[in-house]
Amino acid sequence: MLTPEVAVDLVVEALHIVMLLVVLLVVPGLVTGLLVALVQAATQINEQTLSFLPRLLVTLLAIILMGRWMSGYLMDFCVSIFQRAATLVG
Repeated sequence: MLTPEVAVDLVVEALHIVMLLVVLLVVPGLVTGLLVALVQAATQINEQTLSFLPRLLVTLLAIILMGRWMSGYLMDFCVSIFQRAATLVG
């Protein structure tokens, strides 16, 4: 039976997975942008587009390196949701 407690647990687990996946993709780009900004500040280069390419490449590298794990983790969650759905409905 789908009680409010079970629904809240499902939402909390889903939000936890979303936060984990977003952090794995956003943090490397954030660190790269910070490092490029520090180099720009040290060299006094005020080019706005200079930090875009390194952040893009690092984000793509993170997707390449962690994409298989992230998709597997998400698929495992979806499978567990469908397995629980059979018991929650009736």
